[in-house]
Amino acid sequence: MQKTKRNLIIIEIVGVLLALLWLSPFYLMVVNAFKTKREIFEGVLGLPQALTSDNFVQAFEDLTFIQSFFNSVIITGMSVGIIILFSSMAGYVLARNKSKLSGVILLVFVSAMLIPFQSVMIPLVALFGQVDMLNAAGLIFMYLGFGCSLSIFLYHGAMTGISVSLDEAAIIDGANRFQTFWYIIFPLLKPISVTVAILNVIWIWNDYLLPSLVLGEANATIPLKMFYFFGQYTKQWHLALAGLTIAIIPVIIGYFFAQKQIIEGVAEGAVK
Repeated sequence: MQKTKRNLIIIEIVGVLLALLWLSPFYLMVVNAFKTKREIFEGVLGLPQALTSDNFVQAFEDLTFIQSFFNSVIITGMSVGIIILFSSMAGYVLARNKSKLSGVILLVFVSAMLIPFQSVMIPLVALFGQVDMLNAAGLIFMYLGFGCSLSIFLYHGAMTGISVSLDEAAIIDGANRFQTFWYIIFPLLKPISVTVAILNVIWIWNDYLLPSLVLGEANATIPLKMFYFFGQYTKQWHLALAGLTIAIIPVIIGYFFAQKQIIEGVAEGAVK
């Protein structure tokens, strides 16, 4: 009993130390967001001499935060929704069709995950430039292409745990193939859909390289706007950190309201 209690204390201490380690970047970001540029260069660990909101006000204005946040939400939301829709349908069809062609197609999708984006970005941008799709719609279409490989692989794996008898029962009751998928199969894929959504939201929301090649100033997302603070000869760390602090607030609020669904979805996916 004494040994078990000692082990629990050690585990709690290690947990606290790990929590402090993971929270240290947030501490540095928030604390330095209140400092002047001179104070940051004098010391990044200390507290600011005076709390002021000047950095946040200027960063909010320089980022045109409302517009860039709206652009990020639209592009991320539409991209993730389209990826989930098309990837789930593709995974369903490939899992239910046992032909050799289905296996080859799945292998092609899985192999596509090995292709680095940097090797195709120049011809990709050149091709989309020829058809005048270097805009938000073109970016969403690109995200579908780059994000569907992993998503189809995950959905295909999840489909192997869903019995074919559900499809047969729905067809006997008069449902067509799409109705069978949409009303019977897709609700059962909620755990893996949450996983796919989390992976793609993190990637698309924080992506800088692809939007920098495709989007103009009017459609710039938050990561693109953050580059405004880093010039060739100077770096405005006090404004950049203030901008980052503002940028993560909507993410934290969104997670706060959706944490129940996220935790349940990930837990159910892990159990299955």
